[in-house]
Amino acid sequence: MTNSEGTARRITYYGEAVLHKPCQPVTEFNSELKALIEDMFASMYEANGVGLAANQIGVDARVFVVDCPDASEEHVVAHIVNPVLELPPPPRELVTEGEGCLSVPGQYAELGRPGVATVTGFDMDGKPVTIVGTGLLARCLQHEVDHLDGTLYVDRLPAAQRKEILAAAGLGN
Repeated sequence: MTNSEGTARRITYYGEAVLHKPCQPVTEFNSELKALIEDMFASMYEANGVGLAANQIGVDARVFVVDCPDASEEHVVAHIVNPVLELPPPPRELVTEGEGCLSVPGQYAELGRPGVATVTGFDMDGKPVTIVGTGLLARCLQHEVDHLDGTLYVDRLPAAQRKEILAAAGLGN
């Protein structure tokens, strides 16, 4: 899929209600879902992102798209509907790296996440999909599922750091 197939939509920002509640499961696999996914890719590419959840363009639906490299630098371009995240069992090694978000523009913070993640779900036609991610892709999969659960990466940070990052992004608390 290329960004020319869809229409870029406005990115929602921290503080907008749609970002702070769990998204609804998708129940219909139809042309509207395909158009949403195309718009999500267009929006992600327009904003120079590597992943985008539906609520980041104001849509309450459990869908995300990625165009992100894994640990071997192979780019994975995919979409997943109704994703379920699976992480390695504890104790798990966390990889601490800088993380940012299109909904908190221009800001980054060090955040520890498992270095491997698996997401299962469906494609736009309702066929089962599994994505196993390592490196940045693992981080991206976790980040996007967090979005669909109503959590942004800054919500995982200490309150003082979150406040500082949101203020720097011009978003307040």
